[in-house]
Amino acid sequence: MAAPDLETAAHPEGLRRVAIDPVSRVEGHGKVTLLLDEHNRVQQARLHIVEFRGFEAFIRGRPYWEVPVMVQRLCGICPVSHHLAACKALDRALGIETLTPSAEKLRRLMHYGQVLQSHALHFFHLSSPDLLFGFDSEPTRRNIVGVAQAHPDIARQGVLLRKYGQEIIRATAGKRVHGTGSVPGGMNRHVSTEDQAMLRTQADPMVQWAQDAVQLVQRLHAQNPALYDGFARSPAHLMSLVRPDGALDLYDGRLRVRSAQGALLHDQVDDQRYLDLIEEEVRPWSYMKFPYLRSLGPAAGWYRVGPLARVQNCERIPSPLAEAERQVFVAHGQGALVDGTLAYHWARMIEVLHTAEVVRELLDDPDILAGELLSTGQRTGEGVGIIEAPRGTLIHHYRVGDDDLITHCNLIVSTTHNNQAMNEAVRAVAREQFDGREITEGLLNQIEVAIRAYDPCLSCATHAMGRMPLEVALVDAAGQALDHVARSPEGRFTRLDGPLTWTV
Repeated sequence: MAAPDLETAAHPEGLRRVAIDPVSRVEGHGKVTLLLDEHNRVQQARLHIVEFRGFEAFIRGRPYWEVPVMVQRLCGICPVSHHLAACKALDRALGIETLTPSAEKLRRLMHYGQVLQSHALHFFHLSSPDLLFGFDSEPTRRNIVGVAQAHPDIARQGVLLRKYGQEIIRATAGKRVHGTGSVPGGMNRHVSTEDQAMLRTQADPMVQWAQDAVQLVQRLHAQNPALYDGFARSPAHLMSLVRPDGALDLYDGRLRVRSAQGALLHDQVDDQRYLDLIEEEVRPWSYMKFPYLRSLGPAAGWYRVGPLARVQNCERIPSPLAEAERQVFVAHGQGALVDGTLAYHWARMIEVLHTAEVVRELLDDPDILAGELLSTGQRTGEGVGIIEAPRGTLIHHYRVGDDDLITHCNLIVSTTHNNQAMNEAVRAVAREQFDGREITEGLLNQIEVAIRAYDPCLSCATHAMGRMPLEVALVDAAGQALDHVARSPEGRFTRLDGPLTWTV
């Protein structure tokens, strides 16, 4: 892979700047800046993460048993992923390598319900308006309300798929958001017979709706293959967890890395030794770190995680309907990896189908209703927990002192792994679409579409659903405004006048 370009302009002081602040319909707060020369060529494009959370610092000094509950506050959309990754890490710190059958199946049920609801929320609520109406469509229509009016069956299925996932979380964790079902060493509750019966009754329709969602994305690709294969295309290495036989596993496994050309670079890397595989670097213009493969270095070693990586990095998906759809997806690449950014949505819906199948199977397992829940071991004081969160590989690493207090915490969240990949997607759109002409709302949205495909969790906040205000300006080297537009919280797009003050 070539070294990333367009990250830093040689002489930024003489360039014009365009900013998108904030990026909407993502979790948290970020902005994009573009610098253009006098010929309107893009010289720099950056995705800035402008919030600072500090969890790695303030978790230190807390009792270890508090951590699985505390870290859920990282995210209001996927708290289960942090809850379980922390528990997996603390299992190992307590010397527990194997859970009881009931505890593992309950954790898996909780996690697969989490992935199902998060993927449904992202695709149907946040991304489907762009895909169904077009990137340049009327912004007041380009939202979930517009989808409900124009495609009521699609909107209804999306809402109910997410609701079903939330009910699985409630049944296993105790609450839909920030539950307490998983604890270091196992679980503290079974699924009630009433919840099991209710969820099983709805399982078959959910599998069918998930199949319908996969077919929907396939139709969109078939209608405009040039757009879906080429938009924001940025070849990248892939990283994910796989089982010992190479099959997809969202809850456990070992790390596999595949090159952008499809060759295996690393396989079956022990999760406890993740630091042998990846390293992080800091750049002055973002609070988010940039991970890379140690073996390749920061310039060539960046990679992507998440659905697009997982469905191509594994040998198979261990559920029949999703595996059949994965084979169709892989065949679409005609022997090469599918690396169009919009393909994330297709891969995401394949995973929704897989989670629905696994949930249906687990709901028939008697171990979720009864059985031992806790395991014990010989304490080691350190552990790593890795899980495939909806957005990709999530790493929690803790050390615990003899006084039961956390002495070290390292978190690498899914969006951090995708940091460079998202920046490259922004740069691809900037090179292909942005030529310095009059700014339009549709042009701005294309940049956001590229970021949105990764379903980034920028500050682990709630989704904004397109209601975030947006202000963008084009200025010359002297600071004179050439164009200045704003989008209100209600979605109104207006052109503004007046002097500007920039901070980046």
